[in-house]
Amino acid sequence: MSGSLYVVAGEMSGDAHAAGLLESLIRLRPGLEVAGAGGAKMRAVAGERIRDWVEQAGVMGVVEVLKHYSFFKNSFEEMLGEIREMKPDVLLLVDYPGFNFRFAAAVRRHLPETRIIQYVCPQVWAWKKGRIPKMVELFDEVLCLLPFEPAIFEGTGLKATFVGHPLVDELEAERVSVERDPKVVALMPGSRAPEVEKLFPMMLETAERLYSQDDSLVFEVPAARPSLRARMEKMAEKIRLGDALVIRDGGAHELMQRAACGVVASGTATVEAGYYGLPYCLVYKLAWPTYMIAKMVVKIRFIGLINILADDAVIEEFIQSDADPCEVARTLECFLCQPDEVEALQKRLAETVALLGGTGAHERAAGAVNRWFPG
Repeated sequence: MSGSLYVVAGEMSGDAHAAGLLESLIRLRPGLEVAGAGGAKMRAVAGERIRDWVEQAGVMGVVEVLKHYSFFKNSFEEMLGEIREMKPDVLLLVDYPGFNFRFAAAVRRHLPETRIIQYVCPQVWAWKKGRIPKMVELFDEVLCLLPFEPAIFEGTGLKATFVGHPLVDELEAERVSVERDPKVVALMPGSRAPEVEKLFPMMLETAERLYSQDDSLVFEVPAARPSLRARMEKMAEKIRLGDALVIRDGGAHELMQRAACGVVASGTATVEAGYYGLPYCLVYKLAWPTYMIAKMVVKIRFIGLINILADDAVIEEFIQSDADPCEVARTLECFLCQPDEVEALQKRLAETVALLGGTGAHERAAGAVNRWFPG
């Protein structure tokens, strides 16, 4: 069996997805040689030949990437040198298309015998459909997390396989036995500083409105890291909530299972909240120039994956100026006071989340990768 694999993941979520896949793949192929770049979770599974770079690599936006240009250039050259020396049977690229597409093109030129697999299909169904011909040229297979994605590649010659969403496995592992507290409201402004800056003040105003109607409510905030907790505490200094506002390090998944309802920033957390049956509404704000550009290039009805999967407004989305404390508070009041509405919403969330394929995504993805090794 054995064989050799080089793997690249450039964000925290990719590190988690890759680690789960690698754990299953190593069971399928004892003695597999693994090297590449990712994070602590991949290193824990595959060993020290995985460089831990996700803290630096996980930047967003053109400006931030340009600020880190020398880091990315040096990393690219070092990784290309490693893979040219290793000559792996398979290159596995996990999400992170901006870097990984360029890396795949370089590997195609230098190592034409290496099979290249993209794990996590870029959102070509939403924007940048022009990437599809490039994907056909670069990849031997794309492993899709969403059930409607393989159909996009029919007739292109690129093998596309739905393996399910690895979040299902990761979230199931963190399920706890806890009852919902009818007085706890979750405020989830995101894991990146810019989105916290834009969304948390609005969430605090929403909390003030709810608290003025019911001072027995408690508003809990799971900070993605200590630096964000400190920033949010500073932002909350002028808010008159006192002990009713609780900001903690981490604990988002437990809170999603315990809170009566919540308001969640657009992103992966909205899928996580849906999986755990949290009644919530989605909020998001961008700088207006960025938003107007996005409106021109993104051709989908919704931004939340739950709604995209259902092709329906299962969850209310409050975007830009619609993300108003009055409107958000009104939605949360409905969750707090109308149990029949909550029950109906939780039923729809469960039906929608089931479309992600259930548990076993890591094993299915590993099986797909395993088929590309010789022998």
